[in-house]
Order: sequence, then C-alpha cells, then structure tokens
Amino acid sequence: MTAPAPLRLGTRASALALTQSQHVADALTAASGVPVELVHVSTYGDRSTEAISQLGGTGVFVTALREALHAGTVDLAVHSFKDLPTAPTTGLTVAAVPARQDPRDALVARDGLTLGELPPGSRIGTGAPRRMAQLRALGLGLDVVPIRGNVDTRMARALGPDADLDAVVLARAGLARLDRLSAVTETLDPIQVLPAPAQGALAIECRTDDTRVRELVAVLDDPAVRACVAAERAVLTALEAGCSAPVAAYAELAEGEDGAAELYLRASVTAIDGSDGVRGSISGPAPDAVDLGRRLAAELLDRGAAQLMAMSR
Repeated sequence: MTAPAPLRLGTRASALALTQSQHVADALTAASGVPVELVHVSTYGDRSTEAISQLGGTGVFVTALREALHAGTVDLAVHSFKDLPTAPTTGLTVAAVPARQDPRDALVARDGLTLGELPPGSRIGTGAPRRMAQLRALGLGLDVVPIRGNVDTRMARALGPDADLDAVVLARAGLARLDRLSAVTETLDPIQVLPAPAQGALAIECRTDDTRVRELVAVLDDPAVRACVAAERAVLTALEAGCSAPVAAYAELAEGEDGAAELYLRASVTAIDGSDGVRGSISGPAPDAVDLGRRLAAELLDRGAAQLMAMSR
C-alpha cells in the first residue's frame, strides 16, 4: 500500500510557534496515521521591531501564512487564535480548535515577587496594550512599559544578568507550551487582569475546498473550546476592535440547572492609561455563544467602550 502523502503545515519560526505547530502535527499523525512536515513561513509581525500597538492592526502574524495556504505551498496552518482577524477570509476556514491551554496571564518577577509585592515605581514590561491598560488600572503605582521579543527574550528582561525590568507579564499558555512555568511567580486572577479574547487557544486553518484536510483535522476540534472562543471573539467583532486593542474577554462553560451547557462570559475595555474602564458579564446557553458576545459588547458600547478605545489609539 502506498504511504499517504505528508501534509505540509505552515508555521511561524519562533520557538513558541514551532512548539505549537509540532504539537498539532504529532496529534494529527497520531489520530490519522498521516505524516506532517513543518514549513517555516516568515511574517511581517516576526520581522518588525515595532511595538505591537504600532504594527498596523490585526493579521500581522498571519497574513503570510494565509498567502501560503492560498498559493497551495502549505496544506494547513496553525495560528495563535488571538492573532487572527475576526473577519472571515474567503477560501479559508478554521477546521479545528484544539483543547485550550490556561488562558490567564502570568507574572515573571525578580526575587519571586507577586504583583502585590512589587513596590511602587517598579518597571513591568508587556507587549499587549490590553495588559498595559489593566495593569495601570490596578492603581499599584507600577511603571508599565512596552516590550517586544520572543518569550525567552522577554523573560530575560526581568530575570537575566542584564535585566532592566522588575517583572514581565506574559500569556501563561505560551510559558506552559515552552516548559517555562517554573519561572512564573504569580498566575494573575482574571478579576485583576482579564485575558485577551481566544488567549491560550489555537486555530488550525486550511482551504475551504480541501475536503481531505478538513476531514483529517476535524478530529482535533474541541466543541467546548470553539464555543468559548466564538463568544470571546464575537465581543471583538461587535466592538470593531482588533487584537491590539485594550479589549479583554473570557468565557467558561459549566453545567446549567437543566443539565445543558451554560456559557459564562466576561469582557472589559480599559483606557490605555488605566484611568477608566467598563466591565460586564453575561450568561446563556452554549449554542448562543456568538449572540452572547454581541449582546455583551452592545452593553459595553452603551457604557462608553468606544470612547475608551478611541483614547487608546
């Protein structure tokens, strides 16, 4: 019998992207018996040294991968779901949303300190405007500064021999995938710092008309994670905000009183200087995930979310 042709999986070349993509490749081969080879694709977001907020909107880490899919040079691509623009892309589909890592943010600080133990004036670095806004809103007197670089580069800003910061805040999911959790000094409670929409989740994208790949990849889909991410990203869509906006959203599933899955969604918009913010929550049946996200976004808009986002541009 002829061995199946290997699938070509497009991935960014960063350590985190490669780890995520290899995890998907291994899971896909284990489930289907089809070999998967990684194809490195360089994106504008990887090449640029600009701050995340200055990179020109959503999609800076995914455009080249999508171009490779359209060109047929790769069969599927793995994205950090939070990096994907919310608008659908003609000819491409998210064929699977695998099991999600812990979506919370994590603090990596000198001397094992927690957020509350950092003295006023401490310099804390992060690449996300959302984190910057929420950290400033805590009123702890921290000097929050923008940083770029891969996970290890960011951690070295707080822990290395040439450290120039007291702490950095990173996605816990990335630290877990890279086996760096031992450096975490505190996992931040969403009550303090609410995660980014789809943080910790992966999106496996392929061509819509590629029935073989869609069917192979579908086995990795986690319907519960897909519902949570759909609700979170619906907030972004309704707010007309991108992945670099100071918008947070986090959905969880639980069993309702009638035994059916109930989705609980929280979201917030915070001024970049931390001076003001709006936060709300909503719950309802899991099949209504997108509608719940839209309704919560409408509530936030009624309470001034658009003005807060405008202050952050």
